[in-house]
Amino acid sequence: MKRLNLLAFDFGASSGRAISGSYDGTRLSLETVHHFPNGPVASAGHLYWDVLRFVTEMHEGIRKAVHQHGGGPAAIGIDTWGVDFGLLDAQGELLGNPYHYRDRRTEGMPAEAFRRMPKEAIFSLTGVAFQPFNTLFQLLAMRVQKPQVLDRATTLLMMPDLLAYFLTGVSGTEYTDASTTQLLDARTRVWSKELLRVMDLPESIFGPIHEPGKVRGLVSDVTVAETGCAHIPIIAVAGHDTASAVAAVPLPGPRSAYLSSGTWSLLGVEVPSPMLDHQVMDWKFTNEGGVGGTYRFLRNVMGLWILQECMREWDAAGKGTSYEAIITAAGQASPLVSCIDPDAGQFYAPGAMEHRIAAYCSATNQPVPEGQGAITRCILESLALKYRWAVERLERLVGFTIHEMVIVGGGARNTLLNQWTANALHRPVIAGPSEATAVGNLLVQLGALGEVGSVSDMRKVVNASFPGTLYSPGESAQWDEAYGRFCRVTGN
Repeated sequence: MKRLNLLAFDFGASSGRAISGSYDGTRLSLETVHHFPNGPVASAGHLYWDVLRFVTEMHEGIRKAVHQHGGGPAAIGIDTWGVDFGLLDAQGELLGNPYHYRDRRTEGMPAEAFRRMPKEAIFSLTGVAFQPFNTLFQLLAMRVQKPQVLDRATTLLMMPDLLAYFLTGVSGTEYTDASTTQLLDARTRVWSKELLRVMDLPESIFGPIHEPGKVRGLVSDVTVAETGCAHIPIIAVAGHDTASAVAAVPLPGPRSAYLSSGTWSLLGVEVPSPMLDHQVMDWKFTNEGGVGGTYRFLRNVMGLWILQECMREWDAAGKGTSYEAIITAAGQASPLVSCIDPDAGQFYAPGAMEHRIAAYCSATNQPVPEGQGAITRCILESLALKYRWAVERLERLVGFTIHEMVIVGGGARNTLLNQWTANALHRPVIAGPSEATAVGNLLVQLGALGEVGSVSDMRKVVNASFPGTLYSPGESAQWDEAYGRFCRVTGN
């Protein structure tokens, strides 16, 4: 069979990649053709995304893919993080750079939202866990602080939809990314008119929602001239990066859990319908859209962000070293000495992360980790223990025992964290693929082109292409003692 070449743009919170996928009818192979840094841009006291630079990077990625494969890819898909968005005016022009989800303008907005509609009522409609960065609170901040901008808007586009718009000139709203907004009716999978009305948000800016796999449009004449590609289709894949990653999780069975491990840790299972009771809300589990009509029932845990921030600070202070060296140092540090709650509020914002870890340990009467190895070990062990906390509650909510965990994403390459997660959970962990988000992006493209069928068929391609690594649990007594201490220290 002739190989089919596709291009996936995978935008993360710290970097972006253009990844070429080559499919031979059975296996998928990957090659990164373009890589670029990403992150917030600070200006006048706010954090923004430099979205027009993203367009430049996409053009460069397409140019490189065209050069690599002659005629270029047969299709393109784009995935990003959730919740953030851009607004267009009546002329189709962007109304300012999109805000970064860590911008502080949403402070106080959850309380304002609950004043307008009770917290329990919002959750029973949307099924989405309350996070200060949710699109609901971002838009409410705009309604309260900058109503003139919202009043000028005619179209809201989530980030992957906005980037597709820049390539095609065609607007649209993909379901999985829209499901992160806390503005959809979880049961009907469309915008909640009741919630929009109560929050005084203009219904007219929210377009119809379509499932992943829709052909958004062909690249525009401008894009063709800029990149040298043909008028190829842009496919609206699972635009939320976690939805793309979960589509590529090779789950061994229906009682397997997934963990998408990166800047954030998304831990959960696939379910056929949303779970909307009070305990789900209280434990901060969420219902987000998946591929093939599924729901991703999961808990959002602060992931490798804390370590990434420490590494950024070490680099800035001239103490930087390689990721591999830091992980090696962590493996040599004393085990299970101190722990933090990765979800504690003081670890949310950028800056002074090493100091915050020290302050947390001091305030909870624990030894303060000193040195990069000890600090890294504290972070990774705390993540493994928080995963156990989340799995125990997940089991109680879904009513069955989790047999194993499949870890995908960049964190799947962290052998220490994978082993410590297996130890903490007392369950096998299967790691890989590390590029699950790009793989899921490419698989949905293949589905849209008629090359693969169901999600089950997609995962067969994953198993054939990217064998996982098994981590068996060990050291159970030490980890049980550490987990008890973790629960006491964190109040969980």
